[in-house]
Amino acid sequence: MAGKLYGVGVGPGDPELLTLKALRLVKEAEVIALPGQVPEDTVAFKIVEGAYPELGKKELLAVPFPMSKDPEVLKSYHDAGADKVKAVLDQGKDVVFLTLGDPTVYSTYLYIHHRLVAQGYETEIVCGITSFCAVSARLNTGLVEKAEPLHVIPASYQIEDALKLSGTKVLMKAGKKMKDVKAELLSQGAEAMMIENCGMPDEKIYRTVEEIPEDAGYYSLIIIKENKDRREE
Repeated sequence: MAGKLYGVGVGPGDPELLTLKALRLVKEAEVIALPGQVPEDTVAFKIVEGAYPELGKKELLAVPFPMSKDPEVLKSYHDAGADKVKAVLDQGKDVVFLTLGDPTVYSTYLYIHHRLVAQGYETEIVCGITSFCAVSARLNTGLVEKAEPLHVIPASYQIEDALKLSGTKVLMKAGKKMKDVKAELLSQGAEAMMIENCGMPDEKIYRTVEEIPEDAGYYSLIIIKENKDRREE
């Protein structure tokens, strides 16, 4: 009988934000899969290790993902990753795949999940605290109020039109395009705050667009609030 695949969200960075269910599954797991070439070097590993120091004693499975938008390259890696996980499941072992934030939000895990679900394997997604909820809490502010909509936007693509949407905008994965993103925010007079590496030891907080560095890292998340005058109408 094949094992079961769990996609487990480990939250944004602070080990104390790991859920009780996630921690239990990690402790019970036969195999821990992590998105990277070297499991011990991944951010997800370090987060969980902070709550469960014995993590390194588990059987670890590296599942590399490329930083590429080439469809053929992506498909090749995703197929190979699914095959690696499948090989372990076929041994009758359960696999816990750790992923940052929540597995349902722009997660690398989903590429593996979709493939194995299609092949009939048993899977379960275990939610984690999303990065944008953690950033909002860290900034000590709400995301949305009353009837305000919330828009979660991948900033690595075109954002000009998205920034014109009403309500609160969350820009994720802005790192490589931060110079362009910052310029667009300034041109639109947006009210925005950003946290880089939320919940991690090297966390940095920027409370205005002007403060945001153009060379910010990959784990940078921007929250753009509705103009204050409009919110108070």
